[in-house]
Parts: sequence; C-alpha cells; structure tokens
Amino acid sequence: MCATLDPARSHTQPGRPAFGPEMLQTNNYSLVLLIQLSLLTFDLFVNSFSELLRVAPVVQLVLFIFQDIAILFNLIIILLMLFNTYVFQVGLVSLLLERFRALLLLSAIYLTLSISLHSWIMNLRWLKSNRYVWTDGLQVLFVFQRIASVLYYYFYKRTTEYLGDPRLYEDSPWLRDAFANARARQ
Repeated sequence: MCATLDPARSHTQPGRPAFGPEMLQTNNYSLVLLIQLSLLTFDLFVNSFSELLRVAPVVQLVLFIFQDIAILFNLIIILLMLFNTYVFQVGLVSLLLERFRALLLLSAIYLTLSISLHSWIMNLRWLKSNRYVWTDGLQVLFVFQRIASVLYYYFYKRTTEYLGDPRLYEDSPWLRDAFANARARQ
C-alpha cells in the first residue's frame, strides 16, 4: 500500500487534516512575528541612519545589501504564511490575493525603489564619500522610497496581525460561504 494512503503512517488523528489550527501554535507564531518585526526594525534603522555613514562607503554598502535582503526575507515570510492558511489550502487563492494585494504590490515596489536608491547612492558617492552629493533625481527617488517605506511598514504590520487570526487556519462558516460563492462564479 502506498505510504501516503496508509492510515497507520498518518501522524494526525483520523478525520483531522494535516494542516489547520495546530499549525499555528502560539510559540510558532510568536517566533515568526519576532523575526518579522526584527527585520522591519532593522529596515527602519538603516533608513534612518544610513546617511550618517556616508563617509564609510563600504559599511553603507553592506548595510544596504542587508536591508534589501531583509525586505526580501519579509516578503518570503509573508508568502509562506499565506501558503500555510487553510484558505489557501482549500483553493481560495483569489480571496487571499484580494485581501493582501496591496501589501504584495507595495513590497515589490518598495524593494525596487530601495535597490534603485541604494545603487544610485553608491554610484554617486563611492569615490566622493566626503562630499555632499544630491542630484534632483536622487532626491525624488529618496522621497518616493521613504514614502513607500512608511506605507510598507503600515501594511506589513497590519497583514502580520491579520495572519495571526486563527479563523484563517480552520474551517468556518464564512470560509464555506466564500468557497460556495467562488464555485458559483465559475
């Protein structure tokens, strides 16, 4: 008999799915939330204080690289949390995309703006680190990146709070209604 069909090899109780509320334990969610907020705090720190390090371009470059990696990791963590929801596992991906579209788009825009800003800053200041160099285009990009960062922080924190809702990880009447509506539209 195939191992996946053998009930003796199942690690869950009969009739219980292998995913659901037991996947979202308080300890697991607390750890993931701590990692997410730490990465957001680091991102905020680099946005706030990176200009003070312009006399040391190598240090600034390393901070920029770590910041971009932190933004990417936060995006990956959010996607993994979305994939872990019961809503995703029953096939209501459109419901999740509808609810979290703003964060996903804003994360991509913020990452693009951050990489562009960091590349431009390092390109202008690498050899002239002791001079104050700000072109008009760089100032515009800087302002847009900072505005995007504030929106990113807001939507990211709101999404992490919403993904902590246990109703997303179990079967519920509102989910059955959403599933019925999705099937009726097809």
